[in-house]
Amino acid sequence: MYGFAFYLSYPQSLSGQGEASLFPSLSTTSPSSSATSPNNIPTSPSPPILKQQCKFSRRDFTICSNSSLLLLLGSALVESRARAEEGSAVEQENAPPNCTAKAPTKRAFLDISIDGEPAGRIVIGLYGDDAPAGAARFSGLVSGAAGISYRRKEFVKIMPNYVQHGGVRSYGVDAELAKRTGSNLAAESLVTEWEKRNEKCPGTKNLAGSVGIVVRDPTKPPPKIKLVARGGKLEIDEEDAGADPNGTEFVIASKDSPELDTSTLVIGRVLEGMEVVEKIGQVKTVQENTGSPYFSRVAKLIGDKRATVAERGFNRPYSKVLITNCGLIQ
Repeated sequence: MYGFAFYLSYPQSLSGQGEASLFPSLSTTSPSSSATSPNNIPTSPSPPILKQQCKFSRRDFTICSNSSLLLLLGSALVESRARAEEGSAVEQENAPPNCTAKAPTKRAFLDISIDGEPAGRIVIGLYGDDAPAGAARFSGLVSGAAGISYRRKEFVKIMPNYVQHGGVRSYGVDAELAKRTGSNLAAESLVTEWEKRNEKCPGTKNLAGSVGIVVRDPTKPPPKIKLVARGGKLEIDEEDAGADPNGTEFVIASKDSPELDTSTLVIGRVLEGMEVVEKIGQVKTVQENTGSPYFSRVAKLIGDKRATVAERGFNRPYSKVLITNCGLIQ
């Protein structure tokens, strides 16, 4: 019987000596020394014995390993950079707008007097890009382009966090002058701008030093419902409890005033003269007496208009605080 043998032979050393080859070599051997049987019957040659040897140096192995490692590291680095750039783009897209870094486009000034004595000048930077309607309204009133101006008009309220100017009237001489120049004293466009700003910028907007126009009255009660006889029929009628702001009153915040965010559109900030604002804030005012049982429990409950009038007089300055001159700084 004849057997088959397969074996792999590896080089004794990595120096390349010996019979090692990169290709297999075939050799025929026979388990016996004779090529014929004892009966002189020719025998078939033994199956070839497969001998395979691989030649691979340590230097080649090191180069191959280092190349593979560099390839993996490079691939990981490219993927990491791609993810970082994608994440940065998503963050920039979802980031809220910057609501504090606003650049003034115009400058206005207000000269102030207290009881006839000059108190100083306040310089205000107006946000023409961020609040175009509000900045245009204010600049028109300080320059007199609207036919009326803030000149000789008073500050009417002094609070711990802000001071408020009374603006111009929607009736009488001021309204007539505004009508002649085609100026609109309504606040609808300002309210729209205020609503958009509140949607874009959460958090406190009336920060210390900010200047804003009063566009709505959050304390205004709802209209009163009453029955009115018309044409022999009873109809439901609504009686307005008071007039809405006309978009000319403005406030200057001496401290952060989140309570103003529900009523005021920020249109600029004080660039110079915060010490003048502080002087106005130190003027004595009419103290509130809402703690009075008559005022809080009786007068307002029965709808006594005298209570409403008295409430409007709270925090008014005893001294006359006027804008003696105002305008735009070129």
